[in-house]
Amino acid sequence: MNHRSRGCLGFTGSLLLFACALVPLPSFAQNATKTDQWIHVRVESKDDSGETVRVNVPIEMAAKVLPAIHHDQLQGGKVHISKGDLNDVDIRALLDAVRTAKDGEYVTVQGNDENVRVSKNAGYLYIHVQEKKHGEKPAKGVASKENKVEVKVPMKVVDALFSAGKDELDVVAALHALSSSGDTELVSVKDDENTVRVWIDSKNVSD
Repeated sequence: MNHRSRGCLGFTGSLLLFACALVPLPSFAQNATKTDQWIHVRVESKDDSGETVRVNVPIEMAAKVLPAIHHDQLQGGKVHISKGDLNDVDIRALLDAVRTAKDGEYVTVQGNDENVRVSKNAGYLYIHVQEKKHGEKPAKGVASKENKVEVKVPMKVVDALFSAGKDELDVVAALHALSSSGDTELVSVKDDENTVRVWIDSKNVSD
């Protein structure tokens, strides 16, 4: 898992923990209805401590808290992105091409270091990244070590994310779109150190 991926996951976890600290969750849960959607993050450590961290946050609460946060690129519920971050790629043009295209597999990269697959099916955008580990050859009968990232995002959430002005991502709009998407597995990350899962459902506790 590269440094940028770890930093992104770390910031996400910090942001959710910050949201939990702002609102007393027990009282909020008492007022929640069965139709409320919650975003869940579970991180399981593979080291000797075997620590597991679970974070459960109502999506609507997160949507109210985010506009109050002003940290680096995250300002008022929107994230500023520069061309340098995107390697001069016109992400809006790519999004429009994917949105209007038929379902299918758009990108497949098989390399020595990683395999990448990007596809769209039934209103969802899928991104699969498999990072290969190099080094000692695994013992017979032992699977080779690989880092895997799987992302599944409703296209309406992607549309909402890019509904802000130029060079911005509207995180709050994406959360509102996400809340109407039903139960969905969003992110799964598996590497040598941690297993991370992010999903949404109507439960106020995680599995």
